[in-house]
Amino acid sequence: MTVTPLPPPPAPTPPAASSGGRTGPVDEPPVVIGDDSTGRSRAASTWRRLRWPLTVLAAIALLVLFLAVVRPPTSAAPYAPDNPEENGGMAVAEVLKDQGVRITHVTTVAGAVAAAGPESTLLVTPSPKFFADDQISALNRTGADLVVLGADYAMVAAVSRNTIDSTYGEVDGPVPPQCDDPAAQAAGEVTLRPGLYDVNAGAGGDAVRPVLCWPDGLGAYAYARLDFPNRSVTVVDDPAVIRNGTVLDEGNAALALWMLGQQEDLVWLVPDPMDVSTGDDEPTPAERGQVNAMMPPGSAPVALVAVLTAVLLALWRVRRMGPLVVENLPVLVRSAEATRGRARLYRAARARGHAAAGLRASTADRIASRLGLARSSDATSVVDSVVAATNRPSQQVADLLYGPPPADDAALAELARRLDILESEVHRP
Repeated sequence: MTVTPLPPPPAPTPPAASSGGRTGPVDEPPVVIGDDSTGRSRAASTWRRLRWPLTVLAAIALLVLFLAVVRPPTSAAPYAPDNPEENGGMAVAEVLKDQGVRITHVTTVAGAVAAAGPESTLLVTPSPKFFADDQISALNRTGADLVVLGADYAMVAAVSRNTIDSTYGEVDGPVPPQCDDPAAQAAGEVTLRPGLYDVNAGAGGDAVRPVLCWPDGLGAYAYARLDFPNRSVTVVDDPAVIRNGTVLDEGNAALALWMLGQQEDLVWLVPDPMDVSTGDDEPTPAERGQVNAMMPPGSAPVALVAVLTAVLLALWRVRRMGPLVVENLPVLVRSAEATRGRARLYRAARARGHAAAGLRASTADRIASRLGLARSSDATSVVDSVVAATNRPSQQVADLLYGPPPADDAALAELARRLDILESEVHRP
């Protein structure tokens, strides 16, 4: 049976109709307009459609919140001041804090340039990558006392103004400093790998000469210090001097505290392998404050998780389109195909109320036409005429043509079957 839903007819004053032998007035049948949906039913339908995506989003949000809460306040980055493992530098950092040194932990050259100044110390820990020339220049221009640990040859040459270079050396055990540097004298004997030498050794001139300590007997030294007019540069070839696992060996702790505790402010740079900043294009403090106000700490990982979630939801819900099909115009669509397509749309949207309203409107229109009723006839007139033609109870006919929407698909199918039977019982008078 082809179903063509029609809008409910208007309700002018109907003509009198037969009561089918009944006495007394006929009760007004319950009329249901449209799909009988309410705000609560629409909200329930929306919740049924969106509950799984919302559940996934809620689970991801809870996971992010859980990770943020249980994340330990320490890091695992080598030589970091908040790393308590053997390869970290937390032991030295905590002692320096107890002595009143303010430590600023940074991971980028731009951060170090912004935090360091003439009355501070800048510590550069070993980097997993080579610093670019402009990055080294930016670190040199801070005016801070510079302490460089385990640096590559380019960094050593640049910070020492080509006075010191890297080499290879070996050490068999603790050796005395054999220099008059105060930090070296305070440390005494240490076992640090030598790897520095004076490029201009034996040459005259007025150039700044480095103080070299802890030699290996073959021309290599473990420690070098240069005093420039406005700052000092200290280079240590072996970063074990600040490592948690070796800081207590011999005089390492004394040397580390002496080098890093000369100023009240210490900028501790643990280079990020992906950092390419130089600090030349950094925003002003006011601009940084505005950015921080708009983007609180930790917002970047949350934003990344949100973007990945949105991408996954899009991939999950996107319609899988097949190849394009070329058809000659005009395209004729059979009525049965259109009916099935519309029925599938109703079923996908769980719009049983709309489907039932369409079936009832079509049935009522055909029955009214068969009984000779005007299109303006109201529900009471239609029900009375159908009762007179079929001898069915008035309430039964009213429920079939104007009752509430079906509760499920089975009830909708049963309604369609009963409407078909009712229509087959109505004959032209």
